[in-house]
Amino acid sequence: MTDVLVTGGNGFLGSSVVRGLAEAGHSVVSADLRPPAEPVPSVEHVVVDVTSPEAVAVAFADRRVEVVVHLASIVTPGKGSSRDLEHAVDVAGTRHVLDACLAHGVRRIVVSSSGAAYGYHPDSPARLTEDDPVRGNEAFAYSHHKRLVEEMLAAERTAHPLLEQVVLRIGTILGERVDNQITALFERPRLLKIRGSSSPFVFVWDTDVVAIICRAVTSPTTGIFNVAGDGTLTIDEIARRLGKPVLTIPEPLLRAALALGSRLHLTPYGPEQTVFLKHRPVLANDRLKTVFGHPPSKTTEEAFEAWRASRATRPTRGRRTQDP
Repeated sequence: MTDVLVTGGNGFLGSSVVRGLAEAGHSVVSADLRPPAEPVPSVEHVVVDVTSPEAVAVAFADRRVEVVVHLASIVTPGKGSSRDLEHAVDVAGTRHVLDACLAHGVRRIVVSSSGAAYGYHPDSPARLTEDDPVRGNEAFAYSHHKRLVEEMLAAERTAHPLLEQVVLRIGTILGERVDNQITALFERPRLLKIRGSSSPFVFVWDTDVVAIICRAVTSPTTGIFNVAGDGTLTIDEIARRLGKPVLTIPEPLLRAALALGSRLHLTPYGPEQTVFLKHRPVLANDRLKTVFGHPPSKTTEEAFEAWRASRATRPTRGRRTQDP
């Protein structure tokens, strides 16, 4: 049994991780902004705002915490969000959690990073490995913040090597209850493609992500691992599987349309969004399989087909995001 504190314990991933750790017999403290709607009976639920160093310190006080699973993050900002708030949660919040780990002798921290930390760049290799640099684009808050968090973690590995780290760079998550920015693209009548770009996607099934995070708590292995299924699917392949047409647009035309739509407040996306669509990072999962020793149960293709099948059986689809 391990004493584990989970930040972001009420989120989509967090709630499943908390339940999985508790069912495995671990002693779990779940920390989030408010109590959960459906608390796990064996879990201690505490209210913590990671933007407050004092609140984070209180969560650790008078508790024996061996491992921290840090999932608190803003993936899909709400209407009242701002870049400052997202930085306060994603970057400053991670700093506060790290400081508490060091102050209270925590043995290991497991951090949910993202493939977005690599950034969206035309010169990225066809398959990104964990040895490739993180270059999260400043134009995209989430991508940039994950880069800043990873730079912070790298500095801590040098300054405080006794604090073990498992950093999981997670690809696009699909699952029976998942709706996110990517699946929203697939729900449209026509799928959008930039001319000359294959727009490849790598997917990972949500229960695989949960299992990998839970394994990271007790595994003897530490390090950085891409979390994605085998293979890729292009936007054309996805469209054929959905029975939908593809709208292929030259990038200059799409940039102009997004610039106009953004100025008129018709879309939340600006012209920089074409980079996101055109240069998606493709994660190589070799190290996850051979070093971490936990290959995902579903390939990219299988995860997509499972998600597609789930759409037909869900009576309602409330907006759920892949935020931890």
